[in-house]
Amino acid sequence: MGKSLKGKELGIGISQRKDGLYTARFTDRQGKRRQKYFKKLQECRNWLADMQFQDEHGNINVLGDMTVDAWFDYWIENIKGDNIRRSTRKEYESRYRTKIKEHIGNMLLSEIKPFHCQNILNQLINENKTSTINNNTRGLMYSFFESAVDNELIKINPIKKSVKVIERNKKEERRVLTREEQKLFLEYAKKSPHYNQYAFVLQTGLRVSEVAALRWQDIDFTKRIMSVKHSLILGEGGKVEIGDTKTMSGQRDIPLTDEAINILKEQKKKLSQINVIQMEFRDFVFLNKSGKPINRHLYNRSIGTVAKRAGIKRLSIHTLRHTFATRCIEGGMKPKTLQMLLGHSDMRVTMGLYVHITEDEKFKEMHEIENMLVI
Repeated sequence: MGKSLKGKELGIGISQRKDGLYTARFTDRQGKRRQKYFKKLQECRNWLADMQFQDEHGNINVLGDMTVDAWFDYWIENIKGDNIRRSTRKEYESRYRTKIKEHIGNMLLSEIKPFHCQNILNQLINENKTSTINNNTRGLMYSFFESAVDNELIKINPIKKSVKVIERNKKEERRVLTREEQKLFLEYAKKSPHYNQYAFVLQTGLRVSEVAALRWQDIDFTKRIMSVKHSLILGEGGKVEIGDTKTMSGQRDIPLTDEAINILKEQKKKLSQINVIQMEFRDFVFLNKSGKPINRHLYNRSIGTVAKRAGIKRLSIHTLRHTFATRCIEGGMKPKTLQMLLGHSDMRVTMGLYVHITEDEKFKEMHEIENMLVI
């Protein structure tokens, strides 16, 4: 695997010369060595992927005479390859298999029109939020079709600007628990086997994948601080994949509140009653009664049950992360501090996605400035 001048992995068959040019090389099926130089890394990768594809599928008309399934498999394996995290690749493959494949998988690339793609998005309206459909499913289709354009398999990307789901009702708002709802939720969650996880997210703002990857060695009880270093994803068949955090900024240290410390101590007691058979999980903080990491879907089913019993609107475990962020802002925390605690690389994400001012907070602040409005 080649490296850049700075030591970064570039992928198999690609390297960087001392003069800055990127080199792509491979040996075709006839044993002939192919090589070319580029100023830009992406151009280098595209050329190599194109040449390898043509070498492997030499009897195929590369102007689109292949199925969408075949192109997606090639794209995810050879073009994206090691350039994306394993967890991201699993998400792409799962999204393609469950949302896209049945509609256009057996069709030829050259046959795909914008209305085919729009139909896929329309099928998801009753299952997902508008933003989720546009960002995730539409985003994935745009990426692999755009790569097909770059490699001259098709001339035009069928994902036009007009191909998207438009919110027909009121604007979507991210769910956040009010203080009263939070109190109710925690009260009813006490009977849930996942109470400690829910309460801990409300104290730390961790992502669910970060909760799953947390180990006791990441906790310093003396300094009262927690190091977030990894994320854990459960794949098909319960396969565990441990990788880096979502972004480089995701690797961070979080000071622990008194309540967070108490939750961890309670969790230690709980784990002492569990027989953790598999050695690889012995140091993990949050496990199920069988001594294994917990799937996010199980968390969300369980949390939905708690919400129903508490008589509050349905939520997900990610809602608790939103709620943590909102409580921090309401308590006067500086946005930059919150950004670091949440592990965001962009302040706009922190402010745009996680700051929710509740109705109670709006009334409270208006009351505080009431006298200033009278001249």
